[in-house]
Amino acid sequence: MNVALLAHPAEEVAPRLLGSVLSCKTSEGTVSIAITETEAYSGTADPASHAYRGRTARNAVMFGPAGHLYVYRSHGLHWCANVVTGTDGAASAVLVRAGRVIEGEELARSRRGERVETSRLARGPGNFCRALGITAEHNGADLLACAPVVLSEGESVPAALIKVGPRVGVSRAHDWLHRFYLAGDPTVSAYRLSPRARPSAGA
Repeated sequence: MNVALLAHPAEEVAPRLLGSVLSCKTSEGTVSIAITETEAYSGTADPASHAYRGRTARNAVMFGPAGHLYVYRSHGLHWCANVVTGTDGAASAVLVRAGRVIEGEELARSRRGERVETSRLARGPGNFCRALGITAEHNGADLLACAPVVLSEGESVPAALIKVGPRVGVSRAHDWLHRFYLAGDPTVSAYRLSPRARPSAGA
């Protein structure tokens, strides 16, 4: 993966990441997942972004440079992984929502549960990180370096397979069409409107 491909606004990079592979190497082994669903968050211009109100210690990684991993905890329960995009100093990131395990399925299953269906091993942002073994220690990791977390190009995805829709579960700017996913792929998470969603104007 070339940093030049990531140095663009999140809404442009998000569909390009479909089919790319995120791999994480830990002491237990390596798991690799082909990305099938993403969401773009446009920084200070986006009411749903962690960076909407400016830079903080928590969201500093979002402000660049592109090609790094921004990890945060959702609702105090799940780790979520974001690929930082755009130009250095301007917050922009793509949330990885789901994917298909292509390496290390046995390890991913041990982390997710023996009874979990294969298509659901990395379905949803929290499950994606759990299957990979991503935690807070990976926040800020350079995805274009050698390890432990690496983003690489995968199989090319035909444009006809890429669908666009509103983001899942956010209360602000929920109707922005910044969610991108592979049509008909069983690993893609179901759409869910937040009960706190409010009307918004935007992209």
